[in-house]
Amino acid sequence: KWVWEGFLKKCIVTPISSTKFWKDFVVGKFWNTFCIKWIRVGFFKNIVGKKLKFEKWKGWVYLAPAIVLLLIFTVWPIFNTIRMALLEGYNSMGVAGGKHFPFGFGNFVEVIKYKNFLLCLKNTMLLCVLTVPISTILALIISVCLNAIKPFQRLLQTIFFLPYVTNSIAIGMVFAAMFNMVGNNFGGENELIITAGIINNAIEFFGGTAVNWINTGSTYAANIFVMVVYIVWNALPFKILVLLGGLQSVNKQYYDAAKVDSTPKWRVFTKITVPLLSPMLAYVIITGFIGGFKEYSSIIGVFGENMGPPHDPGRLNTVVGMVYDYIEGLNYGIASAGALILFVIILIVTFINLWVSKKKVHY
Repeated sequence: KWVWEGFLKKCIVTPISSTKFWKDFVVGKFWNTFCIKWIRVGFFKNIVGKKLKFEKWKGWVYLAPAIVLLLIFTVWPIFNTIRMALLEGYNSMGVAGGKHFPFGFGNFVEVIKYKNFLLCLKNTMLLCVLTVPISTILALIISVCLNAIKPFQRLLQTIFFLPYVTNSIAIGMVFAAMFNMVGNNFGGENELIITAGIINNAIEFFGGTAVNWINTGSTYAANIFVMVVYIVWNALPFKILVLLGGLQSVNKQYYDAAKVDSTPKWRVFTKITVPLLSPMLAYVIITGFIGGFKEYSSIIGVFGENMGPPHDPGRLNTVVGMVYDYIEGLNYGIASAGALILFVIILIVTFINLWVSKKKVHY
C-alpha cells in the first residue's frame, strides 16, 4: 500500500498521466528538440537538400539552350530596339560609322510627323475593331456546333484547322484571285479581256453586279471588306481550337441539370456555355487584338508590296508596314521608335482587356 499509494501512484503514475508531463517533457524535450532537429538537419538538409540542389542545377542545364536562344534572339533585340529608338538620327551605319548620336526623343517625333502615320494607325485600329469581334463570335458558334456533332468531329476539326498551318502570303494570293476583276491585254494591243474572280462570278450568277474589290478604281470600303473577310477567315482556326477545347472540358452536369429543367437552348448558351467559356473567350480576344495590331503579311498577300490598289498605293498601310518602310529606308532609329509606339498601344489595349475581363470572366 505504501509503495503503491505513496510512491508509484504519486511520483510516477500521476505525473506521467498528466497533460503537463506530456506537453513539457515528451513534446517539448523529446519531439521538438531531438526529433524535429534530426528530421530537419539530418534528413532534409543532408539528404533531401542535396538532392533538390542537384535537381535544381540539372533543370537549369536542361533549360540553358532555350534560355541562351531567347537571350540572343528575343531579349537582346528588345533592349537594342530601345537603344536605337533613343539615339537621334540613328541610321544603318550606326555608331560604327564614326558618328555618335545624342540621346533623345527625336525619333518618336519623326514617327508622329510621318505623313501617313494617322492613316496607318486608323487602318490598324479599324481592322482590329472589325475583325476581332466578328472572328470571336463566329468561332464561338462554330465550336459549339462542332462540339454537338459526334460523327466526323475529328475530320471537321482538322478541316477547320488547316488555314492555321497554311502560309499567309499564299492564302492572300488566293483571296486576291477570288476577288479579282481586272482587264488584261492578252488578246492583242487593242483587245481587252476581263478576268473576274469567283466572288464576282457568284454575284453575277445570282443576278447582281460585279464589284471592283481590289483593283484600280476600287473604293476604300471595298478594300477593307476584302481584308476583313481574309483576316477573319485566317483567325478562325486558332480560336475554334481554343474554344472547342474549353467546351470539351465543361462539366456535363450543368447541361444535364438544364435538360431536367427544360431550359431553352438559347438560355443554356447564354447562361451556361458563355460564362463557363469566359476565360477562353478573354484569352482569344486579347490575343486577337495583339495579332490585329501586328497585321502586315495579310495585306501584302492580297495587295502586294504597294499595300493598296494600283491607283492608291499605301492606302491600307498599317503601323507595322510603316516600320518596315523606315527599315527599307535604312532609318533604323525611327523604325525602332515606331515599333515602341506600337508596343505601348498594344500594352494599353491589353491592360484594358484584362481590366474588363476581371469583371466578366468566371473561373
